[in-house]
Amino acid sequence: MGGPGDPPAGTPEGAPSGGEDEYRSVVFDESFVRAARLQELSARERMDDHTRAVRRRPHRALSRQLVILAVLIAVAFGTAIYMGFRTPYRPPVADRPDPLRMTVIPLAPTGRVAGSKSVADLYAHSRADEFRVGAEGINIPAARRTSHFSESQVMAALITAKDYLVESSLDPDVLTGGSARSVRILVDPEQLGQFDQSFLHPSADGRHAATGWLVRFDPARTALADQHVRADGTLRVVEADKNTLEVTSDHTFVYALRPTGKDRAEASLFTVRRELHFRFDRDDLRMHRAEVLVSATQAGPLACAADTANHLRPLLAGQKARAGGPAGTDPYATGEATALCGSLATSARPPAVPR
Repeated sequence: MGGPGDPPAGTPEGAPSGGEDEYRSVVFDESFVRAARLQELSARERMDDHTRAVRRRPHRALSRQLVILAVLIAVAFGTAIYMGFRTPYRPPVADRPDPLRMTVIPLAPTGRVAGSKSVADLYAHSRADEFRVGAEGINIPAARRTSHFSESQVMAALITAKDYLVESSLDPDVLTGGSARSVRILVDPEQLGQFDQSFLHPSADGRHAATGWLVRFDPARTALADQHVRADGTLRVVEADKNTLEVTSDHTFVYALRPTGKDRAEASLFTVRRELHFRFDRDDLRMHRAEVLVSATQAGPLACAADTANHLRPLLAGQKARAGGPAGTDPYATGEATALCGSLATSARPPAVPR
């Protein structure tokens, strides 16, 4: 039996069935409704606000897309960082400074070492009498700009070279075997390994002698009779290339010495000639430091057989060198420098001073 309003014979075939079938083409499923941007207000909400019948719903699909996009960006960024650490490419490494090459040549006297109770008398009878005292004996020449370096940069190289000479040749604490820190801070960081090795394990191998870096005496045997060291010499600067300045120093230092713990003993003079070759790049000029490339030292009076790698052990007043030449050298050995020794010329020694 048909419902109210149905034709007696039922709904004709192919005709709209009425009711819901009449609007079937415009009925939306639940997912479509949930995705709608607008939502009709409830009856209670419409009573509270008569001006609006609908409200805008947050677009969850858009929020989800933004989250996914953020995750993809984070993954891509993390991958780029990881690949940056893993890349086989490495930036070019700057040239490492050359190790310091050094020689220390003892100069043996031909007779007994002259001495005197008066240091002033010793200097008065020596060629060092005309030398200046201390740092005043290390003169800085006029600084002139070069093709690639300004006048101030050239002056910076000269000042650093002078400071190195003052700290390594004139500082009483360094001379008597104390801390070498004041010298160390002036050395290029790339050479500090060699510097430290020279003091921890000194060796006469042409690379690791403490006396190649500075002048110091064995404090157990030798003391300064006068802290006013005499000095004289020259400094020269040249531009090696567009990135490098080089300074060459050639100075003679004269020390008054006496035996440790014997303040009333006669003093004697000890002469050291140091030739140093410094190199400065632009970082060195800015940081007040130097690469020390070559150190050539001649010192006397010393015994030829004396070990000069760690300390200098001068022959003092009244002493003389033992007969014979330097310590034996094994031509079959490797890694050790050939022992060198010279004779201290008579003209370089003060004559016997009247007592």
